[in-house]
Amino acid sequence: MKNILLLTFVLISSVVYSQELRLLRGAITENLAVNDTVNETYSLYLPSNFEINRPWPVAFVMDLKGKGKAAVSMLINAAEQEGYVLASSNNLSDSLAISENVLIANRMFNAVFNTIPTAKNRTYTAGFESGAMFASILPTFVREIKGVISIGASVGNVEILNTKQPFQFIGLVNRSDYNFTPMYNTKQVLNKLKFPNELLVFDGARNLPEKETIAKAFRMLTLTSMAKGHLERNDSLINSSYNEFLVDVNNNVSNQKPLLATYQMLDMEKIFYPLMRLDSLKASQKVLKRSTSYRQANRSQNSYFLKESFTKEDYSYYLEEDIISYNYANLGWWNFQMEELNKLDKSSNLFERQMSSRLRGYINALVSDNIDYIAADEKVDFEALNLLYMIKTITAPAEHDGYLKVISMSSKMEDYGTALFYLEELLKTGYTNKEELYSLEYTSLFKIMPEFNEVVEKYLKGARYDVIEQ
Repeated sequence: MKNILLLTFVLISSVVYSQELRLLRGAITENLAVNDTVNETYSLYLPSNFEINRPWPVAFVMDLKGKGKAAVSMLINAAEQEGYVLASSNNLSDSLAISENVLIANRMFNAVFNTIPTAKNRTYTAGFESGAMFASILPTFVREIKGVISIGASVGNVEILNTKQPFQFIGLVNRSDYNFTPMYNTKQVLNKLKFPNELLVFDGARNLPEKETIAKAFRMLTLTSMAKGHLERNDSLINSSYNEFLVDVNNNVSNQKPLLATYQMLDMEKIFYPLMRLDSLKASQKVLKRSTSYRQANRSQNSYFLKESFTKEDYSYYLEEDIISYNYANLGWWNFQMEELNKLDKSSNLFERQMSSRLRGYINALVSDNIDYIAADEKVDFEALNLLYMIKTITAPAEHDGYLKVISMSSKMEDYGTALFYLEELLKTGYTNKEELYSLEYTSLFKIMPEFNEVVEKYLKGARYDVIEQ
C-alpha cells in the first residue's frame, strides 16, 4: 500500500508563504510545482522507507521529451532497493537550447532541495540516451552534482570536462548497442584524464539494463560516498557488495565471457581500492588476462571494432552522397547492406552478432539524424527527405513511419506509382490502421484513386471508396 507523507514547509523569496504537500512513499508523486513564478512541474519518487528526519541522496533523471514520470519509473525499482530519491522535470525539451534546459533543471533542483532533506555531496543526475548526455553535461554547470548514471550514452562533451571539478561517471551499455563502441572509447579517454568513471557492460536481448545492473550503479555511488567520507562507513555493506560483484565476475568467467569479467574487475578495483585490500582480486585479474580465452576474445573483439569502424565510415559517406545527388539508384546497395547484416545476425560468433546489431543501430540513428536536420530547414528539401524515408524502410523495415512518409511525400510530388508501391509494401508488413492511412497528409487525390483502394481492399478489406469496374 502507498504511504502518504504530509509535508509542511516554509520557503522564503520575495514573500514568505507556507505550502502543504502530499507526497507518496514508494510511489511517484506527479506534477509538483517547481515554484509560483514559473509554469513548470516535476515528478518525485520517495523510497518506501523515506523519513523526514534524515538526509537522502537524490538522483535527478533527465528526459528531453519532458516525460518526468516515465523517466523516473524506469529507475524506481533500483532506487527503492538502494535508498535513493528520484526527481524528473516535465519541461526539458530537445528543441530548447542547452542553456535553457540547464536553467529548467536548476529550478527543479532547488524545488527538491526546498521540499525534502537531501544529503550534502550526494546529489546525482541520470538519464537514458539523449537525456543521459545532457545529464553528463550538467555537473560542469552545477557544482553540487557529484555523479552521473548514463544509460546508453557517452559523455555529452568530453572537451568541457573540468579535471579540477570531477564527478563520477557510471555508464551502462549493452554490447549490442551501437553506443557501446563510443562509450568504450570514451572510457579510455576518461582514464587518461584520470576522471572517475566506471562502465557496466552487459549482454542480452534488451538494450536497457535489468534492475540489478542499475542497482549496481547506485551502489557504486554509495560506496564512493563512503570512500570520500560523505557517508558513514558501513563494513557490512562494503563486504556484501564486494561479494555480490565478485559473483557476477565468476558467472561471466563460467559463461566464457572473459572480457565482461575483466571489465567488472577493473570497476571493482576502482570502487573498492579506497575501502579494502584487493590482493586476491588483482591476482585473479592477472590470471584471467593471461588466459587463452581472454586473449582470443580480446583479439576477436578488437578485430570486429576495426571492421565496424570501416563499415560506419562507408555508411556515412554513401548516405551523404546519396542525399546530395538524390541517388535513388543506390537503394539496392542499402538493401544489400541490410541483407549482409541479416546474415551476420545468424552467425555462431557472438562478436559478429553484436557488431551486426551495433551497425544496424548506427545506420538507423544516422538516417534519423539526417531526417531531423533536413526537416528543420527553413526550406525543406522534400526530395532528399523522401529518399531518406525510403532508406529507412530498408534499414528499419518493421517500422511503419518510413512507409507512411514516403506515401505522403510521393503523393505531394504527384509520383503516385512510387506511393502505390510503398503502400503495398507497408500493408505487407501487417499494418492495419486504415484511419491513419486515409488521413495521410498530401494524399487527397491519391486515396480516391481506384488503384489505392484496390490495394487497401486486397489487404485490409473494406476500402473507404468503391472501386468501379469499367
